[in-house]
Amino acid sequence: MIAEVVSIGDEITSGQRLDTNSQWLSQQLGECGIRAAYHTTVGDDLAANVRVFREAIQRADIVISTGGLGPTADDLTREALAETTGRPLRLDSTALSQIRALFTRRKREMPERNAVQAMFPETSRVIPNLNGTAPGIDLSVARPDRSPSRIFALPGVPAEMREMWKHSVAPAIAEMLGPSRHVIRHHCIKCFGVGESELERMLPDMIRRGRIPTVGITASKATLTLRVSAEAASDEAFHTLCAPTVKTIRELLGSLIFSEDDREELQHVVVRLLAQQHKSLATVEFGSGGLLSQWLTDADTNGRVYRGGIVLPTGTAVLSNPNQVPAATTNLRRTYFPPGTDEASATGEYAETARSLLDADYALVIGSFPQSDSADQKPGNVYLGLASPHGCKVHCHPFAGHPELLRERTLKLALNALRLELESADIAPPR
Repeated sequence: MIAEVVSIGDEITSGQRLDTNSQWLSQQLGECGIRAAYHTTVGDDLAANVRVFREAIQRADIVISTGGLGPTADDLTREALAETTGRPLRLDSTALSQIRALFTRRKREMPERNAVQAMFPETSRVIPNLNGTAPGIDLSVARPDRSPSRIFALPGVPAEMREMWKHSVAPAIAEMLGPSRHVIRHHCIKCFGVGESELERMLPDMIRRGRIPTVGITASKATLTLRVSAEAASDEAFHTLCAPTVKTIRELLGSLIFSEDDREELQHVVVRLLAQQHKSLATVEFGSGGLLSQWLTDADTNGRVYRGGIVLPTGTAVLSNPNQVPAATTNLRRTYFPPGTDEASATGEYAETARSLLDADYALVIGSFPQSDSADQKPGNVYLGLASPHGCKVHCHPFAGHPELLRERTLKLALNALRLELESADIAPPR
């Protein structure tokens, strides 16, 4: 059984609003054991909506649409379904009473235009909406020589749509599937340190089409995520099926893997490791706008390990004037990398100074980013420093790649260096 998710609205097709409903619905369908094979987005045009629904009915067993159930003239879902199926719209008096009651509870008079929201294609079922004025539509459409395609039309307001899914749509789908229903699950493995093609090369035959379980790679801001996916009779059956593949991936990739929790990023892992080892961290950033400090502050929700960060602008003009450096950074007052400076040594000095100044076990320094004012300028290097109780290490990395990824990739290089350092360290008692 496959599904299609249809998002309706000019605000979606024009790019004014991000379509998060389709993502969420696909995840919920997977929880039910149904694969979302198609995502379709269509604007507020009646003929286009009719074409989309006709195609969806032919190729999907379940069609979930969101949007177009409001009271205004550009809300066309009910008309589109009526025309697609050849079933006239009929007024549902119970639905109309519920809509009126909602306005009464809100101490407002219902505009007569809202009565259109109680119009449903003949033979369809009403999906109650306890939080809004747009009930949903549950409609089965016969198909020659096949089981019917079932359409669930839901409003576009996410909070309303999710409640209606939980209380009405998900139970209806479970009833359709019966006791033989399966689940579709994914095991996430997050990696950092190589490119996408190199990672695939390290996993011979893993990414092959048709393999069970499937293994897919996605890249997001220099982080690579492997998703081991399969359909199974239960969660336990899924884990049994995927365990050999997951074990092989762990053996092949080793320390490239930093998490198997889809919600975790490198900063979360670093904070967790620091807390486990009763260690603390300070940072110094040049020209990154304090992004690393923000990541670590958000990850260290209890303020247990992150001592704080010093954020300084790139450029010698500012830093060469001690009066323009904040008073809290007295020990860091110096010209940053003037001509002839050994950048590696200077980065190490900053790391050691920050570690002492903020009384931290570890300190990370993100060096000054090369300027890229002209398109023909050659890529430069950025220096990353890591000071620890065991000494100071400085790494030089080429500052090259897509401009939108450079800063985040550089910060992740620093966090990953600290992660590897922490993973190789023995757990020490509290200081």
